[in-house]
Amino acid sequence: MAVNYSAKEEADGHPSGGVGMPGGGAGGGGAVKTRKPDNTAFKQQRLPAWQPILTAGTVLPAFFIIGLIFIPIGIGIFVTSNNIREYEIDYTGTEPSSPCNKCLNVSWDSTPPCTCTINFTLEHSFESNVFMYYGLSNFYQNHRRYVKSRDDSQLNGDNSSLLNPSKECEPYRTNEDKPIAPCGAIANSMFNDTLELYRIDNDTRTPITLIKKGIAWWTDKNVKFRNPTGDGNNLTALFQGTTKPVNWPKPVYMLDSEPDNNGFINEDFIVWMRTAALPTFRKLYRLIERKNSLQPTLQAGKYSLDIAYNYPVHSFDGRKRMILSTISWMGGKNPFLGIAYITVGSICFFLGVVLLIIHHKYGNRNTSADIPN
Repeated sequence: MAVNYSAKEEADGHPSGGVGMPGGGAGGGGAVKTRKPDNTAFKQQRLPAWQPILTAGTVLPAFFIIGLIFIPIGIGIFVTSNNIREYEIDYTGTEPSSPCNKCLNVSWDSTPPCTCTINFTLEHSFESNVFMYYGLSNFYQNHRRYVKSRDDSQLNGDNSSLLNPSKECEPYRTNEDKPIAPCGAIANSMFNDTLELYRIDNDTRTPITLIKKGIAWWTDKNVKFRNPTGDGNNLTALFQGTTKPVNWPKPVYMLDSEPDNNGFINEDFIVWMRTAALPTFRKLYRLIERKNSLQPTLQAGKYSLDIAYNYPVHSFDGRKRMILSTISWMGGKNPFLGIAYITVGSICFFLGVVLLIIHHKYGNRNTSADIPN
């Protein structure tokens, strides 16, 4: 019996119904398939659209407005950044004349710790609250395996994770068949130099009060980091069955004598656990609050910095710094943002002037070509 044949339908893989075929015949009810998109506004591209027409009357004012807005903002940000006081001391000790050169090859387990003192002079007073930072260079906290080497459940006070840390912490998960608390490479490499600041007045050293609380983010201190729970508040008992990180001189429950700043909620520890994005970074170490409005927080004059040099950086060509800085409404000292605003505003204003001259000179010229008869 003859069968209807269509080359197009064979190519599509769907032969049409015909006599002798299921659903074929003159009265076949099979729907004819088509590749034509549906007749909708979206598929037929009939949606309403807006296309701006760029003319001299719209482009030139935009350039001038951007320039007139960005330049003053950039000047204000740049001046504000320059008004921030900042003083930095590199105490790595690589230079033979440095007082800390004797501590250059210190190790994690050096006993007693190596100490050194650096004298310096502040040429200008620090008026508002002063923030003391420690800075590290050539330290890659952004390495993928380093960033993952932690157990957030353990740090959040989960008792089961305390005794059975995550495998992400390897090779700092266990030591001597005991779980490490806190586990991981981040905690194991915690910064542990001790910095003390003194003012020198007539050969008399007066200690500067350094506040160790309030340096961590509120969410970290109260949400992400918690001590294990149990009967009583004895951290020694709560951390029983665990051991300290390999490079730590003492266990986590002995980081501080104050209960609200000890264990996993120690603020120095919390600050270190928030990893930096770049290999050169600074982290908040202490606060120096202004006592009264009549005197600056740090007067201009001579000071000394006492350092308990515990943190080795020479093995990876790193450097260590201590930074004293004030802040403003825009944060710390950073002139880049102001320079960026001034640069963008100046370029827009310059382009506006150039385009205005071009439009004034050539805009009224008849550019239509004469078509010969």
